[in-house]
Amino acid sequence: MRSRGYMSVGTKASMDLRRSVALPKATRCEECQVPLAAVDGLLVRYGRDSGAFYFVSHRSEALTGYAVAELLWGDGATGAVAGIAHDQLILPDERERVRAEIAAVGEGERYRVRYSLRRRDGSVHRVRESGVVLRAEKSRSRHQRAAAQRTVTADGVALPPADEWLVEALIEDDSEQVASERRRDDAEWRFRSMFENLVVGMFRTTRDGRYLAANQALAKLYGYASPSALVASLRNIAERLYVDPARREEFARLIREEGRVIDFVSEVYRADGTRIWIAENAHAVHDAAGSLLYYEGTVENVTERREYQARLEHQATHDLLTGLPNRTLLRDRLHQAISAAKRGSSRVVTAFVDLDNFKYVNDSLGHAAGDTLIIRMAQRLREALRAIDTVARYGGDEFVLVLAEHSGLHHTMGTLERVQRAISEPLFIDGRELRVNCSIGVSLYPENGDDIGTLLRHANAAMHHAKALGKGQFQFFTREMNTAAHQRLALDSALRRAQEANELSVAYQPKIDPYGVPCGFEALMRWNSAELGPISPERFIPLAEETGLIESMTDFVLRRACQEAVSWPLPVSVAVNLSPRLFRDPHLAARVEAILAETGLPAARLELEITESALLGDLSQTMTIIESLRALGARIALDDFGTGYSSLTYLRRLPIDIVKIDRSFVTDCEQGGEAMAIPRSIIALGRCLHLRIVAEGVENPRQLEQLAAYGCDEFQGFLIAKPLSPEDARAFLEGKRVG
Repeated sequence: MRSRGYMSVGTKASMDLRRSVALPKATRCEECQVPLAAVDGLLVRYGRDSGAFYFVSHRSEALTGYAVAELLWGDGATGAVAGIAHDQLILPDERERVRAEIAAVGEGERYRVRYSLRRRDGSVHRVRESGVVLRAEKSRSRHQRAAAQRTVTADGVALPPADEWLVEALIEDDSEQVASERRRDDAEWRFRSMFENLVVGMFRTTRDGRYLAANQALAKLYGYASPSALVASLRNIAERLYVDPARREEFARLIREEGRVIDFVSEVYRADGTRIWIAENAHAVHDAAGSLLYYEGTVENVTERREYQARLEHQATHDLLTGLPNRTLLRDRLHQAISAAKRGSSRVVTAFVDLDNFKYVNDSLGHAAGDTLIIRMAQRLREALRAIDTVARYGGDEFVLVLAEHSGLHHTMGTLERVQRAISEPLFIDGRELRVNCSIGVSLYPENGDDIGTLLRHANAAMHHAKALGKGQFQFFTREMNTAAHQRLALDSALRRAQEANELSVAYQPKIDPYGVPCGFEALMRWNSAELGPISPERFIPLAEETGLIESMTDFVLRRACQEAVSWPLPVSVAVNLSPRLFRDPHLAARVEAILAETGLPAARLELEITESALLGDLSQTMTIIESLRALGARIALDDFGTGYSSLTYLRRLPIDIVKIDRSFVTDCEQGGEAMAIPRSIIALGRCLHLRIVAEGVENPRQLEQLAAYGCDEFQGFLIAKPLSPEDARAFLEGKRVG
């Protein structure tokens, strides 16, 4: 029936509808009518079989696009059939389903159905319809029953006899809910797809660790054919999965106490027994009441990441060349040894090992041979010690040994002797037989110090003392050595400041020919420290070689010598020593050329002295550099000839001009006979190779006489003059007497 903004819902079934669609309470008790404006939806009454609408509320146009009159079955004036049936509002492919669902509902029963509603403009909206099915007679009010005998009721609506059942319903827009459900279904599908196809393993477990579900990625990760095989096999995770069951206990504790676990790394067994490292992320899932349902999370194979981290950690704590612990790990091991010794009242031995003459091997055979030597020595040191001892590479040719739990000095000395024997065994590198010794310095905990720095410092001081005594020895630290170590440190610091403080100078030792005519000088470096006084070259030159300062110091001597030589009254030569370190620089010739250009000294007046160790290194590079120096016009002199074992092998091949007989062969030559055998041979060899021969260390007339008799070209030594100041050198050339 039609009414002004009210719908009669006076029957029990109508009251059921009111309850099912949550209608507001009626405001008129007579018919228990509902204020239609308060209903958020379309209220309808239609015939279940015919679909004809007998009542349509005012929200019709908002929901369907049709006015109320367009939907109602009768026009009320003529009784002609009109309106749009309920079925016509439903998309054709859904009509049968909706009709069947409503037809299955019994009298007075509530129903809910969803379908797509076609609006007047052709657009489609999703709606949900909630209602009850009533017998036609029971659904009519008192006035309707009175009018039922007529073809047309008082309201002008004809009631078709075929509609034995009426439907009273509320139709509501369901688009947002459908969209929400679609989003939920889509999210669930995406989750399921991700769960099944993600390359990262995913799982769901019970509180006690039994698997409820796993994806294919996790099954593959753990080496199982399928997720179901994994779930069936891994009944006890702690015992069957984790290499260390304590990790599972820790995992369980964390997730129990914190509700989640982040990047939990463990080592686990795969199905075939192999091991991998995994990282787990998991959280607890609870129901609405807060009760734990299950745990779920992800598993990632981090074996490569773990191995990479292990490599980084190893590189940070180990020497790249030898694989031995480096200084960082050494300090940690020494700290552990000291801590253990404190608890057990035992001794810790710290030994500094330095390879004797390693510099000679490195400079003469090249860096590759030097690296090979270091690697071999590292292996020998490892093999000479116990597993509980530490061998570390401290740098260069220095190693440090940490000998833990040594019971007495006898035991310590036995170990050190074993180390020295191992080091001194001959070895072959590039077809050459080499023999290397070592100098060892020892400090003891607690006698010589109770901290890492002190023990290392004292062992280093003892090592330097051992080298000073002649190498190939070991020395235990004493307080006197500590004083010497401090002196060496002070010397190093002072030497680094010497050039800036203008403390370095050059002295000139003359050379003469057999007739006593000056033919040149050798430039010799001198150091008069403002802090330490005059320092012997025997002390500071080796230190300069060791620290690398020799390169800048050589440049200083070369520049100063060339400047002085330009001002000499006679155009004699000046000789400058070149350190073997300089031959590592392929630009050495360019440096010399720049100094010659700067000072204006003709290259023909410059002699460059090199030692045998420089010649026996990278021969190809050495020859290239020497040839470049000779191309400038400078002459090359081989210094200390006869003291090495390979000189004769290379002498003929090298582009040199002068050979200097070492003073060790000159000392005894005054005796004649066999004492002259080696000098005589060197002079003869020089003649054959068209080389000038210089004898150094000539200290008396008899030596000069013997050497001159066999054809020596030049002489140098205290007999002629000691090293002279620049002023005295000039006076010497002028024929003046000098002290």
